[in-house]
Amino acid sequence: MWQMLKTQSNVAAVYSTATVLAFGAAMGLLLTYTPTETTMGPVQKIFYLHLPVAINTFVSCLLVFIASIGYLASQKTWWDDLAAAAAKTAVQLCAVVLLTGMIWGRGAWGQWWTWSPRLTFSLALFLLYVVYLVVRSSIESRRQRAVIAAVYAIIAFLDVPLVWLSARMMPDIHPGSIQLAPAMKLTLGVWFVPVTMLSLGLTIGRFSLIRRSSDATHVKQSPAPASNSAASRFQIAGGVL
Repeated sequence: MWQMLKTQSNVAAVYSTATVLAFGAAMGLLLTYTPTETTMGPVQKIFYLHLPVAINTFVSCLLVFIASIGYLASQKTWWDDLAAAAAKTAVQLCAVVLLTGMIWGRGAWGQWWTWSPRLTFSLALFLLYVVYLVVRSSIESRRQRAVIAAVYAIIAFLDVPLVWLSARMMPDIHPGSIQLAPAMKLTLGVWFVPVTMLSLGLTIGRFSLIRRSSDATHVKQSPAPASNSAASRFQIAGGVL
């Protein structure tokens, strides 16, 4: 057991180092190679972080959705644990999407916030998954919590396609599509690597912690085997006699 934990710790350390190095390489590319957009200026460069984080937010929400269906179909607790881990990552990523979007909007459009369809649905997405975590923490029964959270997550996921399609199907301050120069496309592709690594690492790390916590709680609550109890009583009786 100790050897397994040590191995996991070593893997996590290597993965974290690789993620940091990937972020460093992406930042270096952004600052030294990527051209500055002529209309919006330097603030446009936040786009290379904003879009990968947004896509990974959708992926995390999709993982919550799939895990919730998996739990309802199989009643296996690890599906519920995976949903909980992915939901926490989704909330963090969505917060970054909103923050970077506000910074970008202030520089590009002169205002921090406007109630456009995409921004409204994005804020709703963030709040939906915050409520998901609140609901989970407010229910003590493991099975009841898992069932209610799964049903809620499946419904909440309906907001994801609304965020994605809103700027394409409704009048919105966001453009329906963005044309990028080849150098900009390369930078965007590079930025997807560290952001995806971070998102995946957060979810896997949380899932591992939740599983270990669940296993520890299960062991703690499990009754002692009958044979062990009988042996203990025999030893006590022998000591008294």
